[in-house]
Amino acid sequence: MRITELRSRIFDYFPDADTYARDIVHSELGGRTVNEALKAGDEPGDIWKAVVKHNPEMPLKFR
Repeated sequence: MRITELRSRIFDYFPDADTYARDIVHSELGGRTVNEALKAGDEPGDIWKAVVKHNPEMPLKFR
């Protein structure tokens, strides 16, 4: 997965995708936000899996 696809998926599901990526800390990402994980060099696909795990209520069509 590319960073653009990760951002697109986040944008499709979350009403304020920029705030989500910047402010929501994920234990699944080692206590980092999506943006911090990207800056640290984490793979976008792994970040997306963490986002899905962090949001178990996410409908299948967004996973």
